[in-house]
Amino acid sequence: MRITGTFIDEISHDIPHQNWGPREWEKDFQYMQAAGIDTVIVIRCGYRKFLTYPSDYLISKHQCYAPPIDLIDLYLTLAERYGMKLYFGLYDSGHYWDTGNLQFEIDANFYVIDEVWKKYGHRTAFKGWYLSTEISRKTKGAIEAFNSLGQMCKQISGNLPVFISPWIDGKKAVMAASGNLTKEDAVSILEHETEWNEIFEGIHQNIDAVAFQDGHIDYHELHDFFSVNKKLASKYNLACWTNAESFDRDMPIKFLPIKFEKLKLKLEAAGKSEYDKAITFEFSHFMSPQSSYIQAHHLYNRYLEYINTI
Repeated sequence: MRITGTFIDEISHDIPHQNWGPREWEKDFQYMQAAGIDTVIVIRCGYRKFLTYPSDYLISKHQCYAPPIDLIDLYLTLAERYGMKLYFGLYDSGHYWDTGNLQFEIDANFYVIDEVWKKYGHRTAFKGWYLSTEISRKTKGAIEAFNSLGQMCKQISGNLPVFISPWIDGKKAVMAASGNLTKEDAVSILEHETEWNEIFEGIHQNIDAVAFQDGHIDYHELHDFFSVNKKLASKYNLACWTNAESFDRDMPIKFLPIKFEKLKLKLEAAGKSEYDKAITFEFSHFMSPQSSYIQAHHLYNRYLEYINTI
């Protein structure tokens, strides 16, 4: 299974910023294209007060900072230049992470979706939406939030596809700020299937694809969980993608590029489960030849060697 999409994590809270400008970003799109990537996903257009584009609404109503460059315009320009599709990730206010209440995310993004479509909807590379709210289990209000936001995205854009990328509440699902690598209360396969059957039943009319993050379970568990994900996605007519994390959750240092063997195991498990697409979080930090992590340069080389053999 080849990676054909990547998140762009320009607004992050737990990964160092690389301070790239247009020249570095264009070089990265060239590296992506050479690796077979045809889809880029802006993981979030803003996080708390930092933004990727000069949003009149968020700057005036939520006191966000005006960014020094319109990165959405830049990414769309580069996607158009290199023949890629761009999925736009919604705004993350941080209120949900602080309070568990999703209503603020719904309210803010109703304005953001309208503003963004008016500003960028005519661009040829604008091909879909990503709902940036991440959940793992039966989160209070998640079905209503995904339905509301997905429906608005689709209605305003003429039914462009919408996808989500939840995580599996496995043994490695610990907070990034935690010193622990694992936890005891991991979800069982049966619990995972039961809960996500209920969630998919509630959201499938307004969501087109699901890309479960693959890094929170152990490698010997991949096949069982992936099989359940594929079965549920097929039941509700959703495309089943894998979010192949290209960083390592097994290391005490958070986060470094993953060992190639581990990435290979995860991609092969997704292939055996007949997933529709593999995306990664994320190329620029963890796989790019110009990443600030030198291990990423080598991962890129190993990955190219691998895909040239399949």
